[in-house]
Amino acid sequence: MDTATPRYTEQQIKDGRTLFASDCSFVLGVASLSQLPPDNFLDEIAFAGRSNVGKSSLINALTGRKTLAKTSNTPGRTQQLNYFNLADKLYIVDMPGYGFAQAPDSLVKKWQKMIFAYLQGRVNLKRVFLLIDSRHGIKKVDSEIMEMLDKAAVNYQIVLTKTDKISAVELAKVINETNKIIKEHAAAHINLIATSSEKNRGIDELRAEIVGLAK
Repeated sequence: MDTATPRYTEQQIKDGRTLFASDCSFVLGVASLSQLPPDNFLDEIAFAGRSNVGKSSLINALTGRKTLAKTSNTPGRTQQLNYFNLADKLYIVDMPGYGFAQAPDSLVKKWQKMIFAYLQGRVNLKRVFLLIDSRHGIKKVDSEIMEMLDKAAVNYQIVLTKTDKISAVELAKVINETNKIIKEHAAAHINLIATSSEKNRGIDELRAEIVGLAK
């Protein structure tokens, strides 16, 4: 795991735990860009990824709450930008999954258009955490998102999910392949973080990364 997840100081880990032990509450669901909260109130971080990659589960693990973000085995359940206020220091944005979704094509295209517009135009967006299922690695649709983020100069960081579902050998291979791809993308953060929401792996490290982005 050390080959994937950067090391943090004890103070950074402590600060991350303190931040995520604070109040975190759902604020609103945004179905169109006109509903976005003012961009001069709080900075934002966003969680993006393919449908069913584990965004909601990861948010719940970070905050230590089982039902803060709604989870489902049905891909495409999250159909809007879901905003959570973390201690009046940061907005956490749970984004609609891209790729496969059990919804009409017209609705899927509407979600995708909103996602792209949000990512390219939100000035207070500090970082996008791009979640990749460790069982599958970076797929074509992920690469397309990474290229778009590069062009828009939006800082993003790869987070591997569901690492408890594969062997250590398979994980090491995915980490190696992912690191090679990261080096090819200008806006990608150099360090990836490997996580498991079920086993609580990498959660402290991701918290430590996020606390450095909070006001």
